[in-house]
Amino acid sequence: MSSEREKMLAGELYDPFDPELVAARERARDLCRALNATRESQQAERRAILQALFGSGGDTVWMQPPFHCDYGANIHLGERVYFNFNCVVLDVCEVRIGDYTLFGPGVQILTPLHPFDASQRREREYGAPIVIGSDVWVGGGALILAGVRIGNRSVIGAGSVVTRDIPDDVFAAGNPCRVIRPIVPSN
Repeated sequence: MSSEREKMLAGELYDPFDPELVAARERARDLCRALNATRESQQAERRAILQALFGSGGDTVWMQPPFHCDYGANIHLGERVYFNFNCVVLDVCEVRIGDYTLFGPGVQILTPLHPFDASQRREREYGAPIVIGSDVWVGGGALILAGVRIGNRSVIGAGSVVTRDIPDDVFAAGNPCRVIRPIVPSN
């Protein structure tokens, strides 16, 4: 029989009140609180917290606290990912982010989903993973919703609500986010 954690990561209905999951969220929230309390001069302390928090990529991530997440361990970052102030990643499923991707202030990456049936919603939730490519720029205040894939080198406009996949090399914006135009390299 699958554990609640295994169900969660598989995108199946799971019990968010499972003691193992509660402990894992408490760990992540304690690490986020410690991160958010650091000063700019405490870069070594920040780096140690980020390495402990993320599943991978904590050794090169650029982070402007405050930052908040559910588990942290389900977040996998490529080289030199940048999070500006007030970003939130709810990682009940895996979040994979490619190299050199930039997030403006207040971006939210949200993998959780909830059943439409109210009686189920009281005790269960589920999620879908999010994959964001390399060299992506996500403008401030954008929301990236469960199950979305954003292609390499794409730009997401500020305030966009990304509800469906975005291909490589495009500028996309709006609510819901849609492709506005291709991005043509300047060189």
